Amino acid sequence: MERELQRTPLEDEHRALGASMGEFGGWLMPIEYEGVLKEHAAVREGVGVFDLTHLGKVDVLGPGGRDHLQGIVTNDLSKVGVGQAQYNLILTDEGGVVDDLIVYRRGEEDWLVVPNAGNTPRVLAILEEGAGDHVEVRHRPDLVTLAVQGPAAIGLVRPMFPEADGLGFMEAAASGEVLVARSGYTGEPGVELFVPQADGGGVWRELIGAGAAPVGLGARDTLRLEMGYPLHGSDISEDWTPLEAGLSWAVAMEKGPFTGREAVIRQKEAGGPAQRLRGLRMLDRRIPRPHFTVSKDGRAVGETTSGTFSPTLRVGIAMAYLDRGVELGERVEVDVRGKPAEAEVVRPPFVDRSPKA
Repeated sequence: MERELQRTPLEDEHRALGASMGEFGGWLMPIEYEGVLKEHAAVREGVGVFDLTHLGKVDVLGPGGRDHLQGIVTNDLSKVGVGQAQYNLILTDEGGVVDDLIVYRRGEEDWLVVPNAGNTPRVLAILEEGAGDHVEVRHRPDLVTLAVQGPAAIGLVRPMFPEADGLGFMEAAASGEVLVARSGYTGEPGVELFVPQADGGGVWRELIGAGAAPVGLGARDTLRLEMGYPLHGSDISEDWTPLEAGLSWAVAMEKGPFTGREAVIRQKEAGGPAQRLRGLRMLDRRIPRPHFTVSKDGRAVGETTSGTFSPTLRVGIAMAYLDRGVELGERVEVDVRGKPAEAEVVRPPFVDRSPKA
């Protein structure tokens, strides 16, 4: 029997704005409102707001919370102070990526774990297993998640949530019952807001009324791909290790044991991965999509995992796992529906969004 899609509490808000709704990660979510290109530009040039309520939210509370999480996630939470956040992975025993997620520290013994939508049940079960008497693991489906992103985002949010003004990247602060986090998936300045469900609609309408453009998950995908941010289920999965995915920076090998650590060590000691996730920038007008074969000198050397048209660059871009020995700057061919298309191997991000002096 097919499982019924979960629905955002803001569905009526989206439909009133003319959203095209579609399935994502087991949820019915807004894919676009006025079109991906227009919404993409709104975030790159001004400010947009996304409903991300499909993302999971799990509290990990109590005096044993940090140690419990340390044995599960790959990064070192001892470096995370109150009011800070950290990108993390959860691995299988074989080193494959179960999920990538952000862990926020709201208090001395108060952590918020935010997994991807489709992985929430799996991550929740992993967090619950072996939690012990001094750890409380609590699913929080009562929170609405909104992301306000773009060069004008902080200025727009400031009157509503003044705490946003002083936050550095990957920092968070409480504003009443709302957690304001300086994080995002677009490469632009902005915040992610974790809002009690009863207040979600009001905050959404206030953001729209202040000038934020509603943005769907279609533009979120083009924005994140321009930055080279991996998408779980496409660019990372249990089939790939952090070394293969270029995420070794999120793995603190020096800390104590965590699930998958020994597998990563074995791969590293064996000479490293046979393939590595790279960026491809197309050199002609063809648009790459996932699962297109990549060749060099007539020999297959990999496969694309994500691919799209970059609205900013006006060319096709992709992520692909390529054989060791295929170097940055080299040219390869992508089989775009039976026709070869030339591309350059590059290191993401495709679009530079670093602050300018």
